[in-house]
Amino acid sequence: MGEKEDKSPDGLKYYRLSEIEEQNTFKSTWIIIHNKVYDVTKFLEEHPGGEEVLREQAGGNATESFEDVGHSSDAREMASSMVIGELHPDDVDEIATPVETLLTTVQDESSLWSNWLIPALAAIIVTLMYRMYTTDSE
Repeated sequence: MGEKEDKSPDGLKYYRLSEIEEQNTFKSTWIIIHNKVYDVTKFLEEHPGGEEVLREQAGGNATESFEDVGHSSDAREMASSMVIGELHPDDVDEIATPVETLLTTVQDESSLWSNWLIPALAAIIVTLMYRMYTTDSE
């Protein structure tokens, strides 16, 4: 039985994640941005951030990196010309999602102790030590 080639609603070919991961060479460099598959091979040398930026993301999900940089509308339009397909719906859950890190924040409330009393006590101690030192030398 032959497998029918799946196409997205946009008419783009679906690519499996395993196929995309194999495309991480200088001869063929594919990346995924917002579940669309881009062939950036011919753009490697032209990329303003350098080809290594694209090579680091080759064969994988570059969505977060792409959005973090804040690409212009011209860059987004240029990227749309490199779309060759979409990530297969069965593989969407498999691509690396950013791991949420739990941060513990320090409570930033002003405290009478830390802002006034401790520095005042330190100043008093330093002053007393200075006076003791200067009176002993006389």
